[in-house]
Formats: sequence, structure tokens, C-alpha cells
Amino acid sequence: MKKESKDLRYLAKGYLAEIQTLAQSPFTIMEVCGTHTVAIAKNALRELLPTSIRLISGPGCPVCVTDSSDIDRYLYLAAQPNVITATFGDMIRVPGTEKNLQVLRAEGADVRIVYSTQDALELARQNPDKEVAFLGIGFETTTPTVAVSLETAKQEGITNYSVLSMHKVVPPVLRLLAEDEELVVDAFLDPGHVCAIIGTEPIEFMAKDYGLPGVVTGFSALDILEAIVMLLRQRAEGRSKIEIQYKRVARAEGNPHAKRVVERVFEPVDASWRGIGMIRQSGLGIREEYGAWDATRKFALPVFRSAETPGCRCGDVLKGRIYPTQCPMFGKRCTPMKPVGPCMVSSEGSCAAYHRYVQRSED
Repeated sequence: MKKESKDLRYLAKGYLAEIQTLAQSPFTIMEVCGTHTVAIAKNALRELLPTSIRLISGPGCPVCVTDSSDIDRYLYLAAQPNVITATFGDMIRVPGTEKNLQVLRAEGADVRIVYSTQDALELARQNPDKEVAFLGIGFETTTPTVAVSLETAKQEGITNYSVLSMHKVVPPVLRLLAEDEELVVDAFLDPGHVCAIIGTEPIEFMAKDYGLPGVVTGFSALDILEAIVMLLRQRAEGRSKIEIQYKRVARAEGNPHAKRVVERVFEPVDASWRGIGMIRQSGLGIREEYGAWDATRKFALPVFRSAETPGCRCGDVLKGRIYPTQCPMFGKRCTPMKPVGPCMVSSEGSCAAYHRYVQRSED
């Protein structure tokens, strides 16, 4: 273990030295994935990098980009009689216009934390007299498991199971960021787990059409440092490509089986992103063949037009326009114990990461 630690330190020092050599002029990198944001903050990578390297957060936290209207919609569903709401734990305290799932549960709603869609399916099997609705929130990383749960429900005839799909896909929001004239970004740290599913082909347009290089990277400090080195090498060599650092998990072609199961169950739809707005074909709706397991259809859920919380700048954080510490609510009205916006609630939220690991002003 001592030799391994020494080797890792040696690698880190080598990467930092090369970064110092290559970073002679300003270079802004957006980390798309929320897990990258947490890893960067936890390992104090910003403090280790030269001041010419600027790391900013992007819309890579699925909880954070869930629109206020969608939050109110699933709260409406959770309050219905005879419904068990199955959800991952990071959704429990996300605030809606008036309440959150935690408050609803205290008021008598049956809200259960699950760790997988298989847990949600098992709830449906064990409670045939109840409707079990799973809150489907996530990017391409989690959609295959949700798709499998719907195929299983259909095959087994589990009619009291449904999914409220609020899933989103990454490529359309990357295009929006590339075309945002207010956002100054030179390169991207691309999400390793998303690309493990979809591969690199769906995001290669960033380099080809916009000249914005990217590196698909893992989540350790060494992974991220190596990815930054790879991006700086591209700049030094005048290249713009989408490269893979995370080769132990991600491949250029992605996961063909996972992509097929998602395509069988879901179809692209327009979706609204918190702080960003409507993005065409950036969401996933449940296909007609699985309509009996679509919570939107089953419960005839109304469409909400909810306003975002006044003063919360979560949207600007998600678009890389400000650092979390530049929001006037950060650490004052909005804390992990009393979050105002989802960027402070989610374990992958930029504001939560800064509050826990950084807590200092940025330039």
C-alpha cells in the first residue's frame, strides 16, 4: 500500500508539473458531471492548479436540473391516495413551491427510499393493492435500469407499477452551452458514466462543429488531472477532439445493449431544465407500448407552471456563469440543512460541494 501511495503521488506531481508548463495562458474548463464537481472540491484541485486554469461547474447534476414544475408534479403524485412513491434518497428534501417529499411523508404520504428500480418493482409485488410510482430522474447513466424495470413489469404483468419519467440526455444541453454567447469555455471534462452508456459519437459534434475539445474522464483526482493534461496537450498541438481518459470503463461505441433497451422503452421528447429552460429533444418519454406503466398517463397528471424560487441562482451556477459562492443566498438563507435550491440539496450539487469543501469566495 505504501508503494502504491508513493506511485500515485509521483503521478500526481508529474501531471501538475506538466499542467504548470502548458498552462501559460488562461484556459477555462467546464466539468459537466456533478460527480466531477464534488471530486474537484473534495480533493482541492482548484487550489493545486495554476491560476490560469479555471474550472467551472455545468448542468451535470440530474436532481439540480429538474425543473420546478416537474418537482411540483411529482409532489402532486406523491400526495394521491393509495400511492407508494419510490425514490432515491437525494430527492427527499428537494423543495417544491410549497413542500417537499419529506414534508409530505410527515403528513401521511407513503414515500419510500429505494436503492434501485428492482427495489421499486419488489414494492409493487409486495403491495398489489397499492400503486407504486417510481420517480425517474437521471441522465443516460440510470435510464437503462429504469427501462429494464418497465420491460420486466410488462413481461410479468405487474400492473401496479409505473414510472414518472423526468430523465434527460446530455448531448442537447452541450450544444446549447456551445452556442451560449455569454459562456466562455475552452474545453470540457465530459461525464465518464454517461459516455460509458452512449459512447463518444453523440458528443463529437462539440469538437467538430464548435472547436471545443473534451475528455471523457473518471472521478478520481488522478483521472481529472490526467484529463486536464490531455486537454492542454490538445491546445498546445492545435487539435480539437473528444478523447477518452476513462478507458477502463468507457468505450467509443458505448454500451450497445444498454442503448438498445433504452431505445425500446423511451423516445426523445422536449424537456425543461431548471435555470435553462426548454431544450428540444433533451428528455426521455415512455413509448406508447409501455403507456400502461407511464405514471403521467396512468394518473392523468396535470401540467404545472411553477416559478423558480426568487433569489436562487442555481440556474446560473448550472450554466457556469457564476460560482456557488457568488449566489447571495449561499451559506446564509441556503444551506444543506435548509436548502432553498436543488444545487444545495443534491449530494452532487455544486452548491453542496462548495459548502462542504470550499466555502470561500471565487474571483
